[in-house]
Amino acid sequence: MSQDRSSVESVVQTYFDGLYESNADKLAEAFHPSADLRWVEKGELKVLTVPDWLALVRKRTSAKAEGKPREDFIVTIDRSDDNTAFIKVRCQLPPRYFTDYLVAMKLADGWQIVSKSYRYDLRD
Repeated sequence: MSQDRSSVESVVQTYFDGLYESNADKLAEAFHPSADLRWVEKGELKVLTVPDWLALVRKRTSAKAEGKPREDFIVTIDRSDDNTAFIKVRCQLPPRYFTDYLVAMKLADGWQIVSKSYRYDLRD
């Protein structure tokens, strides 16, 4: 198995840039269209499809435009083989501070995120 992480890190960087810029086109590059986002709210599992999420992203003002600080980084990348990766990241869109768990797979066109589960804290 290749130990080269750069190809996986590239898709994560596109994800970080898309989040900070509220750029749905960049996020669409990073995510497979069939992917979904999952989180727990008040003890209940919530699921949002990527197309529905991108529609919401297109409507919001970006953290970049609002001059909010940017801090995003990869905590860990766990690769089980050359085509599958589990990635833990931290990022922020103040007042929300996220821990995301991304599953990425190398497909015919390259790496894409196929699943995202996350949690966040609200801070002042």
